[in-house]
Amino acid sequence: MSTLIQSIPQIQQVCGTLRRLGKRIALVPTMGSLHDGHLTLILKAKEHADEVITSVFVNPTQFGPGEDFERYPRDLDRDCSLAFAAGSDMVFAPSTAEMYPDGCQTSVDVGSIGEVLEGKSRPGHFKGVATVVAKLFHLTQPHVAVFGSKDAQQLAVLRVMVRDLNFDVGIIAAPIVREADGLALSSRNVYLSAGQRMEATTLYRSLRLAETRVGEGIRDARQVIREMTALIQERSSGIVDYISLANEDTLQEYTMLTDGDRILVSLAVRFGTTRLIDNCNIQVADR
Repeated sequence: MSTLIQSIPQIQQVCGTLRRLGKRIALVPTMGSLHDGHLTLILKAKEHADEVITSVFVNPTQFGPGEDFERYPRDLDRDCSLAFAAGSDMVFAPSTAEMYPDGCQTSVDVGSIGEVLEGKSRPGHFKGVATVVAKLFHLTQPHVAVFGSKDAQQLAVLRVMVRDLNFDVGIIAAPIVREADGLALSSRNVYLSAGQRMEATTLYRSLRLAETRVGEGIRDARQVIREMTALIQERSSGIVDYISLANEDTLQEYTMLTDGDRILVSLAVRFGTTRLIDNCNIQVADR
């Protein structure tokens, strides 16, 4: 049965009952504005559970001053229709007041892994992410939770949180879903003008360039970053926030690559007021 739940007591009651009945629960946390990338998360969740819950909550604590919290696209009716059509059994869509009542003071600080890359550019972002995900885990009692790989640092942060706080939740990563020209699907893509949309494909092209150059034997991470930056600057109006080659688990950035390194290549680029992120993983081959 497809059910919309908006109250915390109700979701706790429903999930508690499912647990007692021996049902396996999967959670797909989202901020709504669902697209095909989100729907693949729901399909992945169905492979691992009897009941799939999609949460829809635009979390204010992960937005910084001047970011797009107020204008972030919201359409709950559309989100419910898409989630249910993809196979979600429930949509949990609490209000901000429900999730953060007056006097709410507790938060989850994930430490240094949340202070680099996105965390450096967006101070406090991952404290907000970890806090809301911890609350969702507590409320829905999932056996597994499915997240997209486009937010690679988010995945790393949440894996650390689950480990450190002993959550009995398996974290499942779903592959990035891309348009035919390589642009990663994102709810923020709707902000792009037609020209910016074309230019935004430079993100994917720069990631492919990194794969090529490392495959050709380049081991100086700074050289790879310089070439990626040049490609973006020469072929678009995008302003690079950061480009990083880092260990995919610890996010410690590399200066020189060595054979066998497992690298997360990640970047953030602004097109006007729209900030896009993307990434890829590279295994450095033995020479």
